Amino acid sequence: MAAKDNDTRLKKRKQVPGGTKPETNRSSDSKKPRLAGSKPTNPRNNDSSKPFKRPNPVAEKTTSLSKKELRVRAKELAEARKKKRKPYYNLEHELAHLWEKMRSRDISKEDRYNLVSEALQKMKGKIPEIASSHVSSRVLQTCVKYCSKAERDAKKKKAEGDVKKRKAEKDAVFEELKPHFLTLARSAYGVHLVKKMLDNTSKQQLAEFISSLHGHVATLLRHMVGSVVVEHAYQLGNATQKQELLVELYSTELQLFKDLVLKKEGRLVDIIAKLDLQKSSVLKHMTSVIQPILEKGIVDHSILHRVLIEYFTIAEEFSAADVIKQLSGPLLVRMIHTRDGSRVGMLCVKHGSAKERKKIIKGMKGHICKIACDQCGSMVLVSLVSVVDDTKLITKVVINELQEHLKDLVFDKDGRRPLLQLLHPNCSRYLTPYDLASLSLSIPSLSNKVEADIPSEGKESETNDPDENTKLVDGGKKDPSVRRQELLVKSGLAERLVDVCITSAGELLRSNFGKEVIYEVATGGADGILHPTLDDKLNELYEAIATLVAEHKSDDPKEEHLLENFHSSRTIRRLILDCPAFASTLWNKALKGKCELWAQGHSCRVVSAYLASSDSHVNKLAKKELQPLIDAGTLKVPEAPAAIETKE
Repeated sequence: MAAKDNDTRLKKRKQVPGGTKPETNRSSDSKKPRLAGSKPTNPRNNDSSKPFKRPNPVAEKTTSLSKKELRVRAKELAEARKKKRKPYYNLEHELAHLWEKMRSRDISKEDRYNLVSEALQKMKGKIPEIASSHVSSRVLQTCVKYCSKAERDAKKKKAEGDVKKRKAEKDAVFEELKPHFLTLARSAYGVHLVKKMLDNTSKQQLAEFISSLHGHVATLLRHMVGSVVVEHAYQLGNATQKQELLVELYSTELQLFKDLVLKKEGRLVDIIAKLDLQKSSVLKHMTSVIQPILEKGIVDHSILHRVLIEYFTIAEEFSAADVIKQLSGPLLVRMIHTRDGSRVGMLCVKHGSAKERKKIIKGMKGHICKIACDQCGSMVLVSLVSVVDDTKLITKVVINELQEHLKDLVFDKDGRRPLLQLLHPNCSRYLTPYDLASLSLSIPSLSNKVEADIPSEGKESETNDPDENTKLVDGGKKDPSVRRQELLVKSGLAERLVDVCITSAGELLRSNFGKEVIYEVATGGADGILHPTLDDKLNELYEAIATLVAEHKSDDPKEEHLLENFHSSRTIRRLILDCPAFASTLWNKALKGKCELWAQGHSCRVVSAYLASSDSHVNKLAKKELQPLIDAGTLKVPEAPAAIETKE
């Protein structure tokens, strides 16, 4: 019966009249709407759930502290953490105070030397441990710097005791750091200390340091920080020490055995021939050294540039082309500031494909003016305007940027080089023998292939772009005169250049470097490239120079007349000899009837040039007025034209 009663109760609970759920008290079970920002109640957070929770005394103290006291407390905690982390924290703190005093400009030399001695005494025995620290590294650099200065000052005063004392202090630092140089060379802060040590070491200590690098040169060159130390040692070393660093990168045998290094043989080809090394093994070793460096982009150092030049002399066609491909682009811009780097850049321009040349030119975009004003970088621009056939790209990137800074470039010793190369190509007057040799340099493995690929005369390439598939040693397939015409005249560079010469004629003629530019422009360039397109502009230039010459002499000795200035008088004389049109304009507008005034000093060379000219019309202009001056002995008879030309 009890079981039946339970079943009936369950059934009654399940049966709901009308199919609806039984109504419940909504006030107790319904959910209340949550307000924005209200937090759900968590029974665990109630204080009643943790009746035995300990109060936090630190939290109670911090809540009662002011903002200033909180800052002081935070500083104390930071100091405590630093002391735990840095074993020499207190020492560095003391050294920092001494450093602030010793680097002050108001301190006397004696007081500074005493502070240096005190700092070195505190660091004695702990230098290797603290040398990599940001603060301690700077303190050590200052100590080494002023130890050397103190030594030099003591030598001037002939104080032998002070000299020995300062030298002993500096040598003690060197000896203590000597076993740790390789570690410090890889440290972000230690590297600066190593460089400062090298700058102030003796010749013997420098030799010891370079010897300590033996076997580690390649690995350090692959390190972003360590490569700086190798480059610094390479720059400070003599020819033998430089060779010692280089040969380690050539071959495994030379890396393992120092005695195999030949001091007299500098070129890699000669070393291979003398030591009878296998060319394939040398090439394999150099490739394994160079490739990781290029992949990391550590290409700023001159030691690497020298290695690349030597690598190209033995590299096979595929290996050389692969290196050129890697360098083509922004990487090359970072290399062309050194002599060997500039040569590498010229080789990449000469042997690179059209695609690679395009990358090189686009990588220079925005840096053309800076490159042009660099002694080595300007030669790469000279190579570009002499070799690349894609004149549209050269005009767009190089010529247009040169035009923006044209007035500054014509006065710059190196900035004028690309302009002079277009006006008068490969002129020994403007390019040194080394520069001309660099322009004719080539990669043997690639030049042999190019010579085989050059089409016979009379056959034109099927491609529209002559620079597309062929790499020529002496330039592209386009005629050099056509290339010059497109880059100089059709681009508008020549017209802009003549305008600059007209507005700045006086400054250019008086300038040691600008006079060459105005001379080439006034004569119309080699082969008369500016004629007849710019004849009217050139006549304006002649008129501008003649107007300046026609000015009266100034009473102020500081303001030299054009005919009395050393540079301008000789440039005007050359123009009279080489440009009859200019000579006629100058005579009619400035010199006619005034020759007696200019018959002495620097100006006499200008007047006498009319008689030395090879043009008969120019001779006739001045002969009538100059002959009485020659008879009276006022004006000297000029030498024969041939002798004058050889002197000029």
